[in-house]
Amino acid sequence: RCLLKMVKGNIVVPEEILSFCCNGLQGSTSPPRAREPEEREEVPGAMANPSPARNPTEVQMSQLVLPCHTNHRGELSTGQLLKWIDTAACLSAERHAGCPCVTASMDDMYFEHTISVGQVVNIKAKVNRAFNSSMEVGIQVSYEDLCSGKHCSICKAYATFVAQGPPGSKVKLKPLTPQTEEEKIEHSIAAERRRMRLVHKDTLKDLLTRSPRETELETRDDSAAVPAEKTRVESVELVLPPHANHQSNTFGGQIMAWMENVATIAASRLCHAHPTLRAIEMFHFRGPSQVGDRLVLKAIVNNAFKNSMEVGVCAEAYGQEMSVSRRHINSAFMTFVVLDEDGQPRSLPMVAPEPGEGERRYREASARKKIRLDRKYVVSCKQTEVPLSVPWDQSNKVYLSYNNVSALKTLVAKANWALAREKEKVRMYTLEEDKFLSFRIEMSVRIAASRAFSLLSDLRRRHEWDRHYVSAELVQQVDDDDVIYHVVSQTLSHENKPQDFVILASRRKPCSKGDPYVVAFRSVTLPTHPASAGFTRGETVCSGFCIWPESEETSKVAYYNQATPGYLNYVTTNVAGLSSNFCATFEACEKFLLKNKEDLIVRLQDL
Repeated sequence: RCLLKMVKGNIVVPEEILSFCCNGLQGSTSPPRAREPEEREEVPGAMANPSPARNPTEVQMSQLVLPCHTNHRGELSTGQLLKWIDTAACLSAERHAGCPCVTASMDDMYFEHTISVGQVVNIKAKVNRAFNSSMEVGIQVSYEDLCSGKHCSICKAYATFVAQGPPGSKVKLKPLTPQTEEEKIEHSIAAERRRMRLVHKDTLKDLLTRSPRETELETRDDSAAVPAEKTRVESVELVLPPHANHQSNTFGGQIMAWMENVATIAASRLCHAHPTLRAIEMFHFRGPSQVGDRLVLKAIVNNAFKNSMEVGVCAEAYGQEMSVSRRHINSAFMTFVVLDEDGQPRSLPMVAPEPGEGERRYREASARKKIRLDRKYVVSCKQTEVPLSVPWDQSNKVYLSYNNVSALKTLVAKANWALAREKEKVRMYTLEEDKFLSFRIEMSVRIAASRAFSLLSDLRRRHEWDRHYVSAELVQQVDDDDVIYHVVSQTLSHENKPQDFVILASRRKPCSKGDPYVVAFRSVTLPTHPASAGFTRGETVCSGFCIWPESEETSKVAYYNQATPGYLNYVTTNVAGLSSNFCATFEACEKFLLKNKEDLIVRLQDL
């Protein structure tokens, strides 16, 4: 019956299924004919496993929290949790690589809840994307209360692992093909996260250079401040075989656990209480350590804010001979809070940094806090929780660019797009969600993808094919990939005034074969361009182009637009006119691309 309803609803049903359905309805009350043996062999195990195939790199780990895993409060030690996370992620990476892997870096980790004795920690890890010799592993951590059946998320993390081949050889990883919608989204955005990691240090340096006033020492009562030197901790650990993998390299999770231990001691010396670890900032392992190494771990409180403190930790390694210089293994920055009886953060005493290096660490801690808040605000939260127009400045430019591109890539990877209209070569699709209605218009154009990418990413030329654009002024060239424009549209608002926009345009070339060229647009706020009385300030939440090369001279060009809630009333009352308008505009876009392609050919011939 369901199949017949699908047929009546013009849903395409495979001929074999339709035939099976009709034959079953035409039969009499006699029992159905038994299948022949060869028929059973055609689909072995089809009924036994109807669910989609599991990701081959996925690793699941469940650990019961015992008293030996906990601290004095009966809560799971964060160091122990880090060891489990690193182990699960490493196993996932090695499943894909087929060879030993080592931890290269870990992105920001925010711990939302604590875990008690008797509860179960569930960790799921799988490879999101493989690059040349490194890969990103996504990790989800939750806990389960066996008595109540309650499940709760603890944290979500991204780790980078590097494959290790025989000495003197380099491992080239095979590409990963995502299957589900979630996997396709993570695979697409992994390239953006990788780009953000590479510029992380530059972001801090840029903030310290451009905004020295924001990180100056605060005026304080010296009698109430705790000297930072009093919080200093140094400890040594001997790396034994249980601390290392089968290649005799120390587990990254073990190093993180030792670092968390000395950081907790340093934080306790400031507040004279038992602190709780809330976050670990993105960090990189600079080199390996092996069995037999001595690891020297140093920690000190860099800065204390109203309700939190940052502790800097450093790990160095040396062998049996003290004369050999120490090797820098890793540095990390951990954020602690002290909770009162109601579970709320307590106020903390101030820190008096030492002159010179101490003051440098103090200022850098203030800058990292701002960057950390920007990153968590823009990157970590869901798209529906981010305001349409976010203030842009130097400290969050990297994360706004990331959010801009990742929002578009997420929209591209969505399933359930429905074909709304097809006119000659132009196809228009719609996607209905809870708060958004999205559009996708695509067509094939006889132009090289790189050339189309160059033409469509310059908003100053959009008025040549889009009649809704009056002008686009270049406000700021942020870098080679990001530009801010002030756009004036001739579309009248309900106030009968033209609209204007401040738009961040982010460009990305393909990271690997099969990736599209991406041009993403989103609204931002600039102090130099406030809303004016002559215009109605408009906002765009997510829009842009994706361009896939089909051949050397042909490209598939797709435009995406996610309509904001205020736009939906107009859409629902003018669907037919809107689709016609979109198709006409896209046809004009094709003519623009072809014309400029021919102009380029003529100029090259003249040269």
